[in-house]
Amino acid sequence: MLKRERHGAILRLVMDAPERLNALSDAMLAELSAAFADLETDQETRVVILSGAGRAFCAGHDLKEMQAHRADDDGGAAAWHDLFTRCGAVMQAIPRLPQPVIAEVQGVAAAAGCQLVASCDMAVAAEGTKFGVNGVNIGLFCSTPMVALSRVMPRKAVFEMLTTGRLIEAEEAQALGLINRIAPAESLANETMALAETIASKLGSAVRVGKRAFYEQAEMGLADAYDHTGRVMVQNMLDADTGEGIDAFLGKRAPEWSQD
Repeated sequence: MLKRERHGAILRLVMDAPERLNALSDAMLAELSAAFADLETDQETRVVILSGAGRAFCAGHDLKEMQAHRADDDGGAAAWHDLFTRCGAVMQAIPRLPQPVIAEVQGVAAAAGCQLVASCDMAVAAEGTKFGVNGVNIGLFCSTPMVALSRVMPRKAVFEMLTTGRLIEAEEAQALGLINRIAPAESLANETMALAETIASKLGSAVRVGKRAFYEQAEMGLADAYDHTGRVMVQNMLDADTGEGIDAFLGKRAPEWSQD
């Protein structure tokens, strides 16, 4: 259900349940959770690409699974609380990973699928891709997806999407900050891989410390953020490979970094 493809320092995770539009079923969430747990201590992987097989990136939660719990003794309350807790944990795991995670998106990313795109560090989408938090159309307001979207997009735009159920095109998603790049469908994988390769070519220790600091400072006030990131830069400067990188730049040569 979740395929792992190794491309040197780049790990491609493919949600492979196209018959369900790669819905975040219990099984899919479990496999994503396990993969992210492995990545926390993975020294080989520098960049992760998250994609979906078939004609959609991810259509959101598995509604059939959710509806089945209405027969539970409590009407489904405990099962749904557990589902949204597990899904939230998966979304929160992404910014905590040491590796940058790039969403490679095609077809549609709806509801929790759109939440997944927003939770990734970057996103590249195929032309014609649609994004939405359209649960309101079936009477289920996308309250948990709005947590991720309201942190990467303007709030009024997010609220309009939430209350109207309108799907937006890739161009609008890019303008609103949900995705970074748009590529022709036939070159989506190549464009995403090129971005991943560029990031993977950088000093891994610098990218790891930088990603962690990026999310830490975002939760701080201005003065605390500058104080924290100043300490992070001192830590970064103390890295011998950073010293080599600066020497190489000043000497107009390629750096010779050690393995990290």
